[in-house]
Amino acid sequence: MAPEFLLEIGTEEIPARFIPPVLEEMAASFKKRLEQERIAVGEVLTWGTPRRLTLVAKGMAGSQADVTQEVVGPPKAVAYDAAGKPTAALLGFAKAQGVALVDLMEVETPRGVYLAVLKRSVGLPTRERLSRFLPEFILGLSFPKSMRWGDLDVTFARPIHWILARFGGEEVSFPLGDVVSGGVTCGHRFLAPQPVEVKDAEAYLAALQGAHVIVDPSRRRAYLEAELAKAAASVGGEVVPNPGLVEENTFLVELPSVVVGNFEELFLALPDEVLITSMREHQRYFSLRGKDGKLLPHFIAVNNTLTRDPEVVARGHERVLRARLADAMYFFQTDSKVKLETWVEELKGVVFHSALGTSYEKMGRFRALADYLQRHLESEDAGRRPMPGPEAVQRAAFLCKADIVSEMVGEFPSLQGVMGKVYALQAGEEPAVAEAVFTHYLPRHAGDDLPEDALGCLVGLADRLDTICGLFGVGLTPTGAADPYGLRRHALAVINILLARRLHLDLPEALAAALGLLEGKITRAPEETALELLDFFQTRLQHLLLGEGFDHETVAAVLSAGCRDVVEAADKVKALHEVRQSPEFPALAVAFKRVINISLGAEGGEVNEMLFEHPEERLLAEMAALMETEVDQALAGRDYAGACRSLTRLKGPVDAFFDRVLVMAEDPALRRNRLALLRRISDNFLKMADFSRITT
Repeated sequence: MAPEFLLEIGTEEIPARFIPPVLEEMAASFKKRLEQERIAVGEVLTWGTPRRLTLVAKGMAGSQADVTQEVVGPPKAVAYDAAGKPTAALLGFAKAQGVALVDLMEVETPRGVYLAVLKRSVGLPTRERLSRFLPEFILGLSFPKSMRWGDLDVTFARPIHWILARFGGEEVSFPLGDVVSGGVTCGHRFLAPQPVEVKDAEAYLAALQGAHVIVDPSRRRAYLEAELAKAAASVGGEVVPNPGLVEENTFLVELPSVVVGNFEELFLALPDEVLITSMREHQRYFSLRGKDGKLLPHFIAVNNTLTRDPEVVARGHERVLRARLADAMYFFQTDSKVKLETWVEELKGVVFHSALGTSYEKMGRFRALADYLQRHLESEDAGRRPMPGPEAVQRAAFLCKADIVSEMVGEFPSLQGVMGKVYALQAGEEPAVAEAVFTHYLPRHAGDDLPEDALGCLVGLADRLDTICGLFGVGLTPTGAADPYGLRRHALAVINILLARRLHLDLPEALAAALGLLEGKITRAPEETALELLDFFQTRLQHLLLGEGFDHETVAAVLSAGCRDVVEAADKVKALHEVRQSPEFPALAVAFKRVINISLGAEGGEVNEMLFEHPEERLLAEMAALMETEVDQALAGRDYAGACRSLTRLKGPVDAFFDRVLVMAEDPALRRNRLALLRRISDNFLKMADFSRITT
């Protein structure tokens, strides 16, 4: 049976958000290192708690694989002199490789005959290699922030207190900072802090279970969820779903222990979002709802140790929460006395960006841009989601940033938009306007909901387009992995809203409108910025479509032919993807390539039928005219599959034309006329896609 490797890094408490990503990195990095070391491995598992990062590698080979490598030396012509004696180059190569001249051999290469040697490396024991590379592996793990401790030249997320390392049951010893690895782990910091010796992963899990530690995060999460459900049921409620809070608490504790606390019912007068956020963000408490869907005056706190007297612990949590809720009540009551227009005026003192002015100036720009979008966006879903009137658009855009300066949002930034909606409804604004104050922020992050209302879509699109165009216009574009202003996320949000809500927008014109509103603010030439922006959006759409499973050639063929309307471009990709599955498609692609290759660079112009010398020319011209009409009608009706089918009918006439007609005729008039015909066909193909991008 292949040996098993067990590694545990014991530390001070690591922040919860650091742990899931580093566990993924541990597994991937360890597999990669074993591959470099030529050590075979089966399954690699990682577990973690705030105090330990654990890796288990099953089915590891006992030693490195042997390898035979051909090392090529000097060319034969350089290896021997005219008398056939070894040159200094050959002697130096043999010495460097530690072999005699008789061990060298001649090998044929594309560059001629060379001298070479076969060198066989015998694999070293795995345990020996582990001792050598584990310090580097551990210290190579990355964290958002690392720290040093003592006078050591070592950095890690938190100080390392112990390292458990066993391979095949035997200790793997190596120094790291002021710690030497061994064969023991430690239990729960408070409930079982004494060291425990373990031989393998099975004994490790059992020992930690007995020492009040659930080291497997999936088991710890399941245990926590069960405890939460049980505690909620004890007061007749259900936990308000919050997967992120469950995940955070899972990595805050080694053994979840829950208690139910209470708060005064008077705080239920606060909006649900305020109560839930107060409990979640400051204290990481879970909120509860009753069977009627209303919040209950109870909460659940998660502790990292078993409590002797749950009531005492609950009272401590209650005192802390009471102060938080009292603050929230004060903020809410204070905010409710202020008119929304007052807050809008205060936006004049809030800087959006030093180069782009205040939040009030930004609001004025995207308010005008929202008006432009209201007049130019075309919705396929106008029956169910009608385009709002200009008055509603203006009002929603005017108010949507007002709550930035409210007391509540100052305390809880995540409630931006949420409180704006609450305050707008309190002030008697139209429900659609109040809803858009919140939904224009959607989606706030990957996987978040998209706005359902057309008004929220309009204002959100305008806000994001102003942000993207403004920052591009002052040279603050994303570079590599750096995107401090989240412009890729904003662009993807724009694309997703347009696609999901089937909103047709001439993107180049919309970008030009946004850049026009930024006149006097941006420092780059608008025309240059517009081209870069269009490429930026096209790249985001390309990544989105590739992520949905469409192949690179299909996506590139459509987008390289132009991308004014993202909905149209995505539909063309889907249609072309389906057409590529048909048996006649390869012939269509070949026909187009023949057309575009010979007409590349040719001038367009009218085709003179009087210059036709062959019936194949007339047939191709007639079929091209018919195809052009059909393609235009299909594109106008957004029937992109139909456009592809119309294009396929040219295959026969194109082949016949090339078989019988000499395009590059000596007569300049004939040559220009034939090239103009092919250019006309090429231009019509390009209305759908650049088929030359597709290999057949």
